Amino acid sequence: MPRADEERQNPVALIVQKYGGSSLENAERIRRVAERIVETKKKGHDVVVVCSAMGDTTDEFLDLAAQVNPVPPAREMDMLLTAGERISNALVAMAIESLGAHAQSFTGSQAGVLTTERHGNARIVDVTPGRVQEALDEGKICLVAGFQGVNRETKDVTTLGRGGSDTTAVALAAALNADECEIYSDVDGVYTADPRIVHNARKLDTISFEEMLELAAVGSKILVLRSVEYARAFNVPMRVRSSYSTDPGTLVTGSMEDIPVEEAVLTGVATDKSEAKITVLGIPDTPGEAARIFRAVSDAEINIDMVLQNVSSLSDNKTDITFTCPRADASRAVEMLKKLCEVPRDENPTVPVSDTPADAAKASMQPGSGASESAATAQPRVLFDDHVGKVSLVGAGMKSHPGVTADFCEALRDAGVNIELISTSEIRISVLIRDSDLEKATRALHERFALGGDEEAVVYAGTGR
Repeated sequence: MPRADEERQNPVALIVQKYGGSSLENAERIRRVAERIVETKKKGHDVVVVCSAMGDTTDEFLDLAAQVNPVPPAREMDMLLTAGERISNALVAMAIESLGAHAQSFTGSQAGVLTTERHGNARIVDVTPGRVQEALDEGKICLVAGFQGVNRETKDVTTLGRGGSDTTAVALAAALNADECEIYSDVDGVYTADPRIVHNARKLDTISFEEMLELAAVGSKILVLRSVEYARAFNVPMRVRSSYSTDPGTLVTGSMEDIPVEEAVLTGVATDKSEAKITVLGIPDTPGEAARIFRAVSDAEINIDMVLQNVSSLSDNKTDITFTCPRADASRAVEMLKKLCEVPRDENPTVPVSDTPADAAKASMQPGSGASESAATAQPRVLFDDHVGKVSLVGAGMKSHPGVTADFCEALRDAGVNIELISTSEIRISVLIRDSDLEKATRALHERFALGGDEEAVVYAGTGR
């Protein structure tokens, strides 16, 4: 297969490269990355580089902040965390200069990355890379600190949340009209499964934006969801590569609608252990009750993933709602929902007219209906479970291959894995299972759908990121 730089139509291109923390974990790795950058420049390409913080620097900063203040101010936390990316970018620029090339580093704000004002998880609203373009025109290699930007109104430094360097790179590529955005990590590309779990996982040569979005949304760590959303919106080709090898990696581009039906295949299996399951028991099965719960969760800025509502009981007209959310937000969600359930409702709710025997039975259980009044007025209860994991099968071929769901469930049955929740999209099946069964389920699905390759996958630095 031809190398990535040989595939491009133009002999001179603008390439944005992003390097993760594992690729920059020490001085030796920084010099290796600098050599790769200079090599790209020598081929005649203009190069913009986005660097994450070195190794575990961000986690170290978080630990240090917790030691000096258990509840640090969000603004000052952003000031602290953005230092990691500035350090790595400056060091890479120094290494590039030592190799005879000219480099100039920029903070996110200097590069024109403008964001919302929310500290800790801001979103990019615009990129005005005037200074970066001037440096490129002067023949310099430009380095931009990832994960950060500035709010136009407050002038405060902001951070973009976990994986924000990927989003920085794609946003710069879009603003500069780059030919390609290369995301470097410690694996050779996008695989059919996590190579740390499935050792014969196969590297994909290409994958559509839609399939990559689904994989990122259900747990694949190789690309951050927001970066893929941005790339799709602005049609920025992304190439996932390893900074430890010369493998051409995986190209993320195009739409699955462009894939001929007969060539559509199943892409891969993704896993996620970052969610918790919350169940609200005994909710009145009346209009507005589900909206009341999910509006409260939304107002707390907690994302919801899988949702299940049971059929209500005829005996008391109550139902249960189960959903998953990020484990880090679960305790907040539980506390908020318990308080919500304690709020008294209307003393005299309107009872709908009964049109059927079932409706009549439900109506008879409404408050004020006699013997069942205490059961009908009992407050809902909130349950919490963080020993869950999600495994998902993704692929455009799901649309045109009947029986995928049956094969999926049979594979888990044969592996002795019980399904707790199921969620689907046009090109995805996800199930919630016990977290202790996650690796077993992943291997079973990968084998059932024959997704493996002939060689053992390599994770160079052990993180898969």
